[in-house]
Amino acid sequence: MDQAWTQRIQACVFDAYGTLFDVHSAVGKYRRQLGERADQVSQLWRTKQLEYTWLRSLMGKHVDFWHVTQDALDFAFAAHGLTDHDLRHALMEAYLRLECYGEVPETLRRLKQQGYRTAILSNGSLTMLNAAVSHAGIQPLIDVILSVEAVGIYKPSPRVYHLAMEWLSLTADQISFQSANAWDVAGASSVGLRVVWINRFSQHMERLGCIPDAELRSLADLPALLCGETFALRREKT
Repeated sequence: MDQAWTQRIQACVFDAYGTLFDVHSAVGKYRRQLGERADQVSQLWRTKQLEYTWLRSLMGKHVDFWHVTQDALDFAFAAHGLTDHDLRHALMEAYLRLECYGEVPETLRRLKQQGYRTAILSNGSLTMLNAAVSHAGIQPLIDVILSVEAVGIYKPSPRVYHLAMEWLSLTADQISFQSANAWDVAGASSVGLRVVWINRFSQHMERLGCIPDAELRSLADLPALLCGETFALRREKT
């Protein structure tokens, strides 16, 4: 396999929700109150959250991710006949304190030791992202947090991914972009970023004509990948 692409990487840019932070950990904190509906509520909340970002981008009706997240939760509550306003408030507050995946802090430390710049590029508002990063205790390991609010449109708009290039003053092939979301992987790949798909849950690849440079099960393997080690899940772009 040709591993030459890793030699040009100068910065590692991460999606936040689903990649660094477990989006289902908010509902997980209130599983007892939600009972048997917990998993369904969490999944629908996430699904509508993403759908609303795409729909608002297409309609040209942008609002920030906090607003979108509230609307998505309200939809999930209505769909499941939930009317507990205190629980709704608690779940929204929990979204500011999502748990990061266990390997995240050590992975970031290793990347910094290897000399890579690190950044977050996310649909989240800066308030939401700063809260999550602070809760996870990873502030010293992230050089810059970039929100789509700077361009007023959500991923997978090319304008979002170009934001990372502009802020880091790097070309697309000097950036390794990591996401656990298959649609986000396609979006980043479409603008030329080098992309590592963190396929935690064995998803199928999107049929959009854009594939990642590598596929891993966990962020823990990223530092070794960028050092040129071979992984069974590596994939070459065509």
